[in-house]
Amino acid sequence: MPVPAFPAAALQFRIDVGDVPANRDRAVRWIAEAARQGAKLCVLPEMWSTGFAEERLLPLSGTTPEILHELRTLAGRLRIVIAGSLPERVGRGIYNTLYVINATGVVTGEYRKAHLFTPSGEDLWFRRGSSAGVIPTDTGAVGPLICYDLRFPELSRKYFLGGAPVLCVAAQWPSVRAAHWEILTVARAVENQAYLVASNAVGPSGPFRYAGGSVVVSPAGERLAALGEEEGLALATIDPAVVEETRRRIPCLADRNPRSYRGTRRPG
Repeated sequence: MPVPAFPAAALQFRIDVGDVPANRDRAVRWIAEAARQGAKLCVLPEMWSTGFAEERLLPLSGTTPEILHELRTLAGRLRIVIAGSLPERVGRGIYNTLYVINATGVVTGEYRKAHLFTPSGEDLWFRRGSSAGVIPTDTGAVGPLICYDLRFPELSRKYFLGGAPVLCVAAQWPSVRAAHWEILTVARAVENQAYLVASNAVGPSGPFRYAGGSVVVSPAGERLAALGEEEGLALATIDPAVVEETRRRIPCLADRNPRSYRGTRRPG
């Protein structure tokens, strides 16, 4: 059965490093506001409950099961799909994991961040994810990405090949590279003929300042809704029929020539 058009929201707020209660209150408040405005899909920023607390990540990750339980209850009560990244503890290691919670309150998929940003030392604090796939939801299939993943088109292309009409991006993208965020969010939408809902943190968090600019982009690269540097939500309508028409009119999938991509090697 085709999924009808629906409103989607990218939520943008400040993340206080290590202050789980304050971050949780902001997230719940903005999810409730998005639902009040009719959103059926909400995307939250990267590591929104704890921030990049580094040495404190292991104990702070212990709050994630409780946070997930509360989000599941909230999603079921508000009948809204929620996606966002949290620290996931596995043994003595931590993954930066994007959870997708369905409008029924069930976690329908998880994605562990595949590309760790080594210039800021993410590889020192996190394990690298090794698999990714399209995640089903009541609003249709979504392709999950976390921040730095935007710079790797292969991952978004996998979701395109898997038929996802929507890419969901959870990020803490710094102000110093805000121009790259603007370019890459549009590029990933256009090249994959998909909607993109990208949520970024805003303001100071630890030693960094985040750019905001949360956005909903159409398959044609139009910024349907976008924020500046204030807390808030970017809300716009997602229409899966537009994705189908875009892919029919410009048949990138049918026109791919995978044979020409094989055997590429890193210059050495």
